[in-house]
Amino acid sequence: MTTAKRLGLASVALISIGASSAYYATMMALKGYSTVRAGMNVLVFTLVAVLTVLVLLLFWRSLHQGIRTIALQLENMARNGQVGLLMADSGGELMAITRPVNSFLTATRKRMEELQARNKELEIELLVAAAEKRHTEAIIFSISDAVIVTNKFDELMLANEAAEKLFGFRLSSVLRKNIDQFINDGTLIRLIRETRSQERNLTRKVFEHLIDRKGAPLNFSITLSCIALPNDEVAGVVVVLHDVTREHEIARMKTDFVSNVSHELKTPLASITAYTEMLMDGEAADEKTRREFYEIIFAETNRLNRLIENILNISRIESGAVKVIYETFSLTAVAKQAIEILSPQAKAKQIRIVERLAPVYHQVKADRDMIHQAVLNLLSNAIKYTPDGGTVTVSVMSDERRGMAICEFSDTGLGISQEDLPRIFDKFYRVKSTSKMAKGTGLGLTLVKHIIETVHDGKLSVVSEPGKGSKFSFELPLLN
Repeated sequence: MTTAKRLGLASVALISIGASSAYYATMMALKGYSTVRAGMNVLVFTLVAVLTVLVLLLFWRSLHQGIRTIALQLENMARNGQVGLLMADSGGELMAITRPVNSFLTATRKRMEELQARNKELEIELLVAAAEKRHTEAIIFSISDAVIVTNKFDELMLANEAAEKLFGFRLSSVLRKNIDQFINDGTLIRLIRETRSQERNLTRKVFEHLIDRKGAPLNFSITLSCIALPNDEVAGVVVVLHDVTREHEIARMKTDFVSNVSHELKTPLASITAYTEMLMDGEAADEKTRREFYEIIFAETNRLNRLIENILNISRIESGAVKVIYETFSLTAVAKQAIEILSPQAKAKQIRIVERLAPVYHQVKADRDMIHQAVLNLLSNAIKYTPDGGTVTVSVMSDERRGMAICEFSDTGLGISQEDLPRIFDKFYRVKSTSKMAKGTGLGLTLVKHIIETVHDGKLSVVSEPGKGSKFSFELPLLN
């Protein structure tokens, strides 16, 4: 029952009691009962006062109940985080309050719904941005080149492992620190800052720069690109450092290779041309001189042929185009065959060849022709660079514990200095101290290294000391 209804009933009851009291007092007065007039007046006043207090209590109780209901609803809204309408059984007394409050709550709920929808959109955008960030980081971390990303304050925002190794820092310890705190290269810092400051020119820039790494200067191609915001404001710089040291070295090696090949080809061709011209001009008057010229032309032609063949073989191996024919054979048999072929060369210099060959049942699986070529080259070098009357020892042994077959060539020659040892397998490299002792192209040992290590996954090594000779050896896996 609403407060209005309660008040209406109370008013009706009050009027009824008052009217009844007045009627009773009137009738008593007409009958002459004036002595009770004062008592009746008191009775009527008392009844009216009681009813008034009762009505006020009922009104207060109803109002208090309505306010409490509204308070509970507001507490529930605060606790649940949901905005609703205020519903109170308060009749018209609280309508003046609940109506504007409900209007405000309706507007607030609508605004909250809009904000929640926008918040969901932002959450989705944040998830997409986070996924894109992880994707970008995965790409950057997978790049072998060093990559550094800075913000508009020249602070480090991202770096991959290659950059950490190059500059010697850990990303976690220098994140959001200025680059001049962990990069000791002033030129690189200046390039980054200049790129970031040129806001209107966002084109990519490429520089070549030497960076010292542990005392060894490395040549880098540095690419700098600005990170531009939609309003063309520069948000940072991406720096990619590509190590071109090896590329420059390869380019230099190619140049040297062409130069060396040209030089090596010119030498036998010049001899062939000269002696051919002398024959054509009739300068060889007797048969002995003509035969001598023919032998020189023949020897230089063979030298030219070996040079070209060695270059082609090395090129085929390096490009992977060589055809390898694997077969089972004994290194001892190959070594004996090479000794037989080169024995006349050794006898001409009075060089003694000592054989220390393992039994033929120790077998390997390899390309026999290639291994034969490698053995011939090593034995030929040992004979060429050993003075007359020296000794060359050819050994074939097996290391069954490691499962390796070992072939060694020891000589009592001039030896090789420690400065020359690291380069003796390079193309066209010849030791200056021994180059006058025998002719050569500087490709024989290069070919041997490719045959043993590149093609057969073996191991080629050398031990030498000036004045005490050299020992070349290679290992191949034994056939089980």
